[in-house]
Amino acid sequence: MKKLFGVTVAMVTPFDPNDQVDSKALSALTDMLVTQGVDCLYPCGTTGEMLRLSASERKSVAQTVVETANKRLPVFIHVGAMTLTETLELAKHAVEIGADGIGVVTPQFFGATDRELENYFVTVANSVPDNFPVYLYNIPQCAANNIKPELAAKVQQQCKNVIGIKYSFADNNTTLSYLAVADNFSVLHGYDKLFLGLLDAGCDGTVSGCACVFPEPFVNMYNAYIAGNHQEAKHWQQFCVKFSDALKSGANMAIFKSALTMRGIAGGHMRLPQLDLLPEENQQLKENLVQLCQEAGITFSLN
Repeated sequence: MKKLFGVTVAMVTPFDPNDQVDSKALSALTDMLVTQGVDCLYPCGTTGEMLRLSASERKSVAQTVVETANKRLPVFIHVGAMTLTETLELAKHAVEIGADGIGVVTPQFFGATDRELENYFVTVANSVPDNFPVYLYNIPQCAANNIKPELAAKVQQQCKNVIGIKYSFADNNTTLSYLAVADNFSVLHGYDKLFLGLLDAGCDGTVSGCACVFPEPFVNMYNAYIAGNHQEAKHWQQFCVKFSDALKSGANMAIFKSALTMRGIAGGHMRLPQLDLLPEENQQLKENLVQLCQEAGITFSLN
């Protein structure tokens, strides 16, 4: 089964001025990321504003990315939703359109017991073919539910297509415990500042929203790492941190979208209640990013 690895990009969802998904912009973004050499794509996740999208919109986003990527790299669709029914519907759709796998976040807002979470994930994993890869997705600070390593192990023992987890909380101890869930259990982290260190610990890669805007430092770091050039990897890891700081580590997706547009790739607008950046915020962001690109030797404009 295919797995996520290296620089896996959590993709934004561009909206046009009429608050519709901008499929043309999404396709252009997909092409840019493929051209820049990222390893995998992960649309419809937190960075993609998943819970602000209807099921039909999520299907449209998934299909656009899969069709544009055209098997040039793995595409895993995040399918976790507010209800199990919608999650199963989106998982089925991901299989039908030829995605390479899915990610599934915990149920959100309402607290769930470990037994309930186990049943939820097993139900989702069993709803797709047993050779179709599934990643658990744990972001407890947003979802209000947590996947303990022991819970991940229970799910994996029952569902061999549950091949890994994406963990988006800066907690090294839990990350290391995930690595011990099973032989070859795939662990990716969503905290860019730990990318290099967690590769050394045994993680397969990062799932990065910042890399959706500036893939270059992440791709350069990972390529140097797998080539055994640790000094160069350390150099680029410093820029992974700097770009993450400049982009506020995804705390506001409007920053990602504005920065993409500045680079010549239509990032689109935000969906309410979030607002686009103010003109003065855009100006300050551009000044900071242009200066950082000069320091890193990265071309700011992609056009």
